[in-house]
Amino acid sequence: MRPGLGSGAVRVGVRMAVAAGLVVVLGTGFPAYAGDPKTGDDTGTGGQPPADSGGGSGSGTIGAHIQVRQSKTGSSSSSTSKATSSNADWKPPVCWYEPMYTPEEYEEFIKSAYKGAQEPAASYAKKREEEDYHKGDKGLWWQVQFRDDAYNEACPVTPDNWEIWVPQAQPKQDPHQLTPQTLSELAYNSTKLPTPPVELSPKGDRLVVNLGTRVRLDGDFDRVWTTASIDYKGVQMAATTVATPVALRIDAGTADADPQTCTYDLVKGDKGYTVDSKDAGCNVTYLRSSGSGTYPFKAAITWKVTWTDSADPDGPAQQPGLPDGLSTFEQDVTVHEIQSVNR
Repeated sequence: MRPGLGSGAVRVGVRMAVAAGLVVVLGTGFPAYAGDPKTGDDTGTGGQPPADSGGGSGSGTIGAHIQVRQSKTGSSSSSTSKATSSNADWKPPVCWYEPMYTPEEYEEFIKSAYKGAQEPAASYAKKREEEDYHKGDKGLWWQVQFRDDAYNEACPVTPDNWEIWVPQAQPKQDPHQLTPQTLSELAYNSTKLPTPPVELSPKGDRLVVNLGTRVRLDGDFDRVWTTASIDYKGVQMAATTVATPVALRIDAGTADADPQTCTYDLVKGDKGYTVDSKDAGCNVTYLRSSGSGTYPFKAAITWKVTWTDSADPDGPAQQPGLPDGLSTFEQDVTVHEIQSVNR
């Protein structure tokens, strides 16, 4: 059982729950409704490459009306994965308030969805009726939305304020109201980064003991940006996260190497960011063959992540900043030992 909180899910989920009444999910305090309502569609994102949909209301969207778009990740990338934060403690927003209803629409919603509801839903509907739904006032009702369908994290919004009234001239913003900073964090969480296009020389199945392993990045490998935006009932805002590759770190996958790890700064070229360790002062050199097995060679790109408060990736960077991102690659390598005969 889960809360139906998307634009369509609220209407469908609450109507399905009239007979059962509003219940509270133990341990979370979130109101939930009977049934398993779905929202959104599978029409895609207008030909643009979508970022992770984050659940919610369909491909390329989060919550009810937040649209997510991501730039291409480079022609050389055979695969992508969701960006991993370098800060293990960083988490994207669990929930936020998003504009949903005019006063007239909100009255219709409450009267329809909560008709015949039991407690505590009945008291909630009466509370809104006593407020006359703010009819005649200038503003909108904003409703709580969730990042995805896994409602197992605590949301700071209480069931007593599942919707809030936001006047046009709002004296003080609610701390959980949608902002460009919130959008930047949702965009970060939706960003997909390309797998590091690492090429080894000699090739991964032909490495040799005591011979340095040359590393390079192959092809078009450039920055990636993701824009999260909303344009609904006069509320317009956007944020764009920009991930720029800055360093490549490799790990031999065994202590029998000297050095075991090397880190290289990435250089901006005509076709994107690149590195070639041919003349670098650090190249992994294996000291022992892998025998009949392999070593797990690892590569990781560190991405510097900034954000703008618009749909323009080249706009001025905003604060507070976002943690660095990581994309990783691993392959099994075979290290051979070349025998020599001394006479």
